[in-house]
Amino acid sequence: MSKKIPDRNSKLLSEENVRLNILPSYGLTNCNIEQIKFKDSLKQRAVYKVSESSTKKYCLKKVYYGIGELLFTYSAVEWWNKKGVNVPIFIPTASGGRFISYENMLFILTPWIHGSKLDYDNLDSFIETGNNLAYMHKVGQNFKPINGSTLKMQNSNPFKSITKRHLTLINYYNSALNLEDTFSKFYIKYFDKILQLSFMAYKISSTINYSNLTTSLCHMDYVNKNILFDNNNKVWVIDFDNCKITPVGNDICHSLRRYLKRSSTLWNFDTARLWLEIYNRTNPLNHDDFKFIYMSLVFPQKIWKLTRDYYKNYRKCNKNAFAHLLEQSLATIDTKITFALDFELELDHLVSAFKNSPKFFIDLSN
Repeated sequence: MSKKIPDRNSKLLSEENVRLNILPSYGLTNCNIEQIKFKDSLKQRAVYKVSESSTKKYCLKKVYYGIGELLFTYSAVEWWNKKGVNVPIFIPTASGGRFISYENMLFILTPWIHGSKLDYDNLDSFIETGNNLAYMHKVGQNFKPINGSTLKMQNSNPFKSITKRHLTLINYYNSALNLEDTFSKFYIKYFDKILQLSFMAYKISSTINYSNLTTSLCHMDYVNKNILFDNNNKVWVIDFDNCKITPVGNDICHSLRRYLKRSSTLWNFDTARLWLEIYNRTNPLNHDDFKFIYMSLVFPQKIWKLTRDYYKNYRKCNKNAFAHLLEQSLATIDTKITFALDFELELDHLVSAFKNSPKFFIDLSN
């Protein structure tokens, strides 16, 4: 049964309409189609599972960006595929095109990857994904997209960003003193610990040589929902919408942060260190890279975002909901401070310590 899509494109994006107007461009007829994901927002997207037979299955995706960014994504997938990374490549249309343009919407088709999502509670699997990401970064450092691509790069100044956020956290304390509502009382009670984390990140940010950071093609959503293990226990990576050229520390932190925020692995420095050590055996990081990772992981990002959104909209927001979210975030702050202190103690020794560890490089291109 077709799923109802509650927006103006409901008819255009219905399973039946996609079957009639998109799939024939790929030479696909008499296929079963199931919409498995739809997000109706400014970045509207839809994902369909297309079954030609019991063994031939495809993923059809309506992307939310333009042709230039799509060509960049196509280039990234092709690059990693040629370097031996397991990724689902774009299937060409019947006429040899890279995508379908229909009613001002863009669609791509890839093989459907059969596998199990990364289980964060399986330490061996989690550590292996660190090696895989390291290889992706290692082979992505000389990446160049095809002509017509929009170059996706992250050009923000991390030092300016951290400095500004550190100062705004102090300003929010003054706002909290003036309001004295439930949210503000939580913020005031834990402010010293919030500021401790923020200052640790701010302090190290001023010592980083940002021109020395290792930069590469990065996935930027390398988390368990996008990492699959097939029947042969090989790692597959999917969903490249956020890929860009940026310091590898950004990709590493996005991946580690998702793992470290879980209750069963909450800010476990020993596991994070092991993951980084395995990563480093394949793609060695320098001291500035480690300082960048430390800065990004230690800064109280979620608390900063909550306070920013709250004090900008406190007159019309759901105050109880915000207070509950802040309370939840603050419940783990002591554990995060311990993580930060443990990381800080080892920060100056990681390069030399990892340098002496055995190599673990796996050439995935063979």
